[in-house]
Amino acid sequence: MSGRAQLMWDEAVTGYDFGPEHPMDPVRLALTRKLVDAFGLDRDIEVVAAKPAGDSTLRLVHREDYVDAVKAASADPASADGAYGLGTLDDPAFAGMHEVSALIAGQSVGAAESVWRGDALHAVNFAGGLHHAMPGGASGFCIYNDASLAIARLLELGAERIAYVDVDVHHGDGVQAAFWDDPRVLTISLHEHPRTLFPQTGWPEETGSPTAEGSAVNLALPAGTGDAGWVRAFHAVVPELVADFRPQVLVTQHGADTHFEDPLAHLAVSLDAQRAVQVACHDLAHAYADGRWIALGGGGYAVVDVVPRSWTHLVAIAAGRPLEPETVIPDSWRQEVFARTRQLAPGRMTDGRWPVAYADWASGYDPADRLDQAVIAARKAAFPLRGLLA
Repeated sequence: MSGRAQLMWDEAVTGYDFGPEHPMDPVRLALTRKLVDAFGLDRDIEVVAAKPAGDSTLRLVHREDYVDAVKAASADPASADGAYGLGTLDDPAFAGMHEVSALIAGQSVGAAESVWRGDALHAVNFAGGLHHAMPGGASGFCIYNDASLAIARLLELGAERIAYVDVDVHHGDGVQAAFWDDPRVLTISLHEHPRTLFPQTGWPEETGSPTAEGSAVNLALPAGTGDAGWVRAFHAVVPELVADFRPQVLVTQHGADTHFEDPLAHLAVSLDAQRAVQVACHDLAHAYADGRWIALGGGGYAVVDVVPRSWTHLVAIAAGRPLEPETVIPDSWRQEVFARTRQLAPGRMTDGRWPVAYADWASGYDPADRLDQAVIAARKAAFPLRGLLA
């Protein structure tokens, strides 16, 4: 198997643009790509443009009538059908919407194919991670669910065990829904508690259908959770599940909207903690999935200060050249940021919180602590269904 990593990228993905007033500004993708280049990471990772997902691939997850509705809205945005979640405030229709959404999905499917074939050990699509799209509808800024499509393609190619770990601040509801009945796919989502954040799902009690009990695991974190609690919660739940499941491929979603500067959510996580969890996901892939790792982007609406740095760390880790947190950001990129946004860019690849200290779960817990209560709830709901001690 090749040790080479791939970055799935086609400049046209920046056409995924819901308009100037929408929080998902495609500049976050363009600036991430520029920062990857500014650090010379393109020399350590093969940049690959995969073809768009075709109709037969899209139908691995999405209903045919929904794909037809997206195509119709793409050709004539004024005709968008709200019954499919199109033409809403979250998912406004725009010309070319189908084509660019299929292109983003194609990058994740291409990543899956490349890793399964052994052409690459790791593959990153930071334009992907659009985890809210449902089989029959758009939701939460997501038109096609590229994460689900990548997993479905792996299953089609013969994979029998795939673990999906989602650390976006929002629940990975679309991926959970797509594989609710499938014991071959273990979905684990860490997210802000559904009481306080869209999509109001991802309760610990959501553990999969009767035919796939324990295949969904949800860790719902209290608003305000910071670095120590977030990293503690990850390590209290994810490694044990992945070690037990022993996936053939690990698929991870790295929404950057857990960050304390993100305008749409209420966790208080730093870039440094995000990097720590990215490293942990990489290490889990090597420990339990023969290194096969597909890493996706996701949410993230602090589009200058946070998203490009977080996902550049992700690319660097996948490329085998992780960037030290104190690394100075090249002036060329900071000038690019000002030219594009008239904002001042950050100067280093850290929020000044490295190293991230946390208390290991094995050392004990406090049943009166809200974070520990969240971990206990997730473990009690799902672990016994997998034959593990809660």
